[in-house]
Amino acid sequence: MDPVRYRLLGPTQVLRPDGTAVPVGGARLRALLGVLALRAGRTVPAAVLIDEVWGADPP
Repeated sequence: MDPVRYRLLGPTQVLRPDGTAVPVGGARLRALLGVLALRAGRTVPAAVLIDEVWGADPP
């Protein structure tokens, strides 16, 4: 799989190496992507993901 570039400042975007955009789903998926990208190379506990993505209203 070719590497992709993540843009998190402003609208969340994922770009292929040739610059074409990869469609990213809804707001929660973009939030999850942001949480994981900001902690690249580290394990992210489920509790952190839940807190960051759903806040005070987890599923």
